[in-house]
Amino acid sequence: MQARMTNPAYVLSGAMKGIGTLFQAIGESGLSQELAEIVGLRASQINGCGACVHGHTANLRKAGASDERIDAVSAWRDAPWFTDAERAALQLTEAMTRLADRSHESVPDALWDEVADHFDEKELSALILTIAVTNMFNRVNTTIKEPAGTTWG
Repeated sequence: MQARMTNPAYVLSGAMKGIGTLFQAIGESGLSQELAEIVGLRASQINGCGACVHGHTANLRKAGASDERIDAVSAWRDAPWFTDAERAALQLTEAMTRLADRSHESVPDALWDEVADHFDEKELSALILTIAVTNMFNRVNTTIKEPAGTTWG
């Protein structure tokens, strides 16, 4: 499988600079890199982005995440390998990613309160931006048919 075109983030000269700056800010927030990869994986699974599923899975393995945790991300509600904070983050990920499926507000107050109980404002900001950027990349990659196994950087 070959992509339809070069990833737009590489085509437009200023795009990678902006994305890099955003990732740097997220990295300085105190949000765990493993959690960022877990929510990235979940959003990518929902959106059917093979390139991102592959990338987040590989990053989790490199970071030492257990196979049980990685394998269970899509079924996190029924798996014992996630903390309450991770479960709240995964629930937020699903709410932010499934906007078209909603019949109510995207992030109800009860979910917001639960997530805010686990993360400070910087971590919460990073979590929201991580989910949003992942959804952006999922949309770009599925549009250009970026194949799984692609490496960036």
